[in-house]
Amino acid sequence: MTTLSPPSVAGRPAAPPPKAARSRRSWVGWGFLAPFMIVFVVVFLAPIAYSIYLSLFREQMVGGTSFVGLENYQRAFEDPKFWEALGRVTLFLLIQVPIMLGIALLVALAIDSGRLYGKSFFRIAIFMPYAVPAVVATLMWGFIYGNRFGLVGNINDAFGISLPNPLSPDLVLASIGNIVTWEFVGYNMLIFYAALRVVPHSLYEAAEIDGAGQWRVITAIKLPAIRGALAIATIFSIIGSFQLFNEPSILQNLAPNAITTYFTPNLFTYSLSFSGQQHNYAATVAILMGLLTMVIAYVVQLRGMRKEA
Repeated sequence: MTTLSPPSVAGRPAAPPPKAARSRRSWVGWGFLAPFMIVFVVVFLAPIAYSIYLSLFREQMVGGTSFVGLENYQRAFEDPKFWEALGRVTLFLLIQVPIMLGIALLVALAIDSGRLYGKSFFRIAIFMPYAVPAVVATLMWGFIYGNRFGLVGNINDAFGISLPNPLSPDLVLASIGNIVTWEFVGYNMLIFYAALRVVPHSLYEAAEIDGAGQWRVITAIKLPAIRGALAIATIFSIIGSFQLFNEPSILQNLAPNAITTYFTPNLFTYSLSFSGQQHNYAATVAILMGLLTMVIAYVVQLRGMRKEA
């Protein structure tokens, strides 16, 4: 009769760590996370909370600061200047963003096709405007647009013609759109090109065996593969459009009759806060624009994820 030996110590399952050790490890994790959380609260959450706090008060000449609840929000919804500024950036978004992303996509597809000579040069040349600060780019284009001292004025004098003034009230929004497109085509092109580079080459080989042409490869393989990058670029562009400030603010000195203090919501907020000393109402407009931008960006993200799935 044989007897079974007890299992070896090495074969036994490891005992769970004591509760004190588990608690210590959890606190170690929070310790690593603490620097980021502190910066996140101080730099991101605290300003938002303070802006919401300001939007609930009103500073008056007589009586000082008083709590008004949601009256500032009601005032914003009834303010024609706010709606005019919002409508202007919405029009800017609907026209400029598709044009910019379309050009960036075409350039990325051309560089990725392998049929473009000097693609490294074109990639750097198209991306280079993004490295130019927005202030410098706007000043440069403002000088080009000038009909008295800039390129437009020189062409008028040289040929004896009268080109439309790019800084006129009817064309200034299109002129700003041209500046923004020139600045960010390269940035979006790089996003699309990076997404195209990770598409498996086996898909291209299979399509070539099946006899698919270039247009079929683009529509059936490349565009579906970079749908996530398209959604990200669209979200960034939407956020940038609602935050439009640098270009109209700098061009305002060159075209004071075309660019008002409420040309865009951000310019309107800036004017209210620093020129009109209406800090509470400026915080209200900023909160409303932040909520609107967040909702639209979230909807675009949901649609992009749904199509990608």
